[in-house]
Amino acid sequence: MKFLDEAKVFIRSGNGGAGCVSFRREKYVEFGGPDGGDGGKGGDVIVEAVEGLNTLIDYRYQQHFKAKTGQHGMGSDRTGKSAPPIVMKLPVGTQILAEDKETVLVDLTEVGQTAVLARGGLGGRGNTTYKSSTNQAPRRADPGEPGEERWVWLRLKLIADAGLVGLPNAGKSTFLNAVSRARPKIGDYPFTTLHPQLGVVFVDGKEFVIADIPGLIEGASEGAGLGDRFLGHIERCRVLLHLIDGVADTVVESYRTIRHELEAYGGGLANKPEIIAINKSDASIPELMDEQIAELRKETDAPILTMSGAAGKNVTDVLRALWKEIEPYRRAEAEKRAAALREAEEAEQAARPDGWSPI
Repeated sequence: MKFLDEAKVFIRSGNGGAGCVSFRREKYVEFGGPDGGDGGKGGDVIVEAVEGLNTLIDYRYQQHFKAKTGQHGMGSDRTGKSAPPIVMKLPVGTQILAEDKETVLVDLTEVGQTAVLARGGLGGRGNTTYKSSTNQAPRRADPGEPGEERWVWLRLKLIADAGLVGLPNAGKSTFLNAVSRARPKIGDYPFTTLHPQLGVVFVDGKEFVIADIPGLIEGASEGAGLGDRFLGHIERCRVLLHLIDGVADTVVESYRTIRHELEAYGGGLANKPEIIAINKSDASIPELMDEQIAELRKETDAPILTMSGAAGKNVTDVLRALWKEIEPYRRAEAEKRAAALREAEEAEQAARPDGWSPI
């Protein structure tokens, strides 16, 4: 399935149904009076985060979502049926932005989360509503309220625990291929990876998700290369794994280039915990690796490891270092969910009448 992380769509909720002007006409019933019903409500446009999706490709081919008008009111005091809503199913991590591409309307971060983007118009009132002691036969009925319409942007930001960053050809896809069942394209040329990849990794009985994005180059934060488009996919990551090509002669320059782009992009990327891994250690000599580590120590206090994704050397140590940074967040999220569940149970208990029993 082709990857797409941005799409522009038009949404319009349904108009409310019109109220009805009707009078009761029945044999042997004199002066039956008004019996026009109200119109039904127009359909809403709703977004929902669902499992199993990781692209917005469906919204390239269908870009207009229009809900139906509510049913009009009818005689015999019959209210029109409300129109069904339109539900747009989106991947978890999707943001809905206004047409200016800056104002965030909704941020779908959990499975099952829903939000109403456009509310359907209310139905108009029938003439029965306007009956009074001084107006026994009103001939007034209201049209339904109009629905809402707008253009919105859908922007997907993948949700992963760890994000892979580095220059092109640093070995990110090889590493992801070695530690997970993801099978990104691997090649000995820059920009082999053209779109983000997600992989689930296991270490010491624990599992977490790693996101691999296309390699960054100088100027990526300003749109150079492919980095500007995909840097948003690591905004939600808990920790960054910075892979550096250990065979290259410019290890420190490579590190500085990536750090500069992270700082220039913003979004808190430069402040995230970072693990540095000098890759391709199987193709280098230990003395050179020691020199590279010493040079990097002058630039950062982040943990520095050596590994080889192709040979599987020290890969487990890298995964353990990542999990060490991820575990506190997982624990805090679990405690938060448990607290929310307790609050819901206490609120339910408080709402029960005295003497209530489940039996």
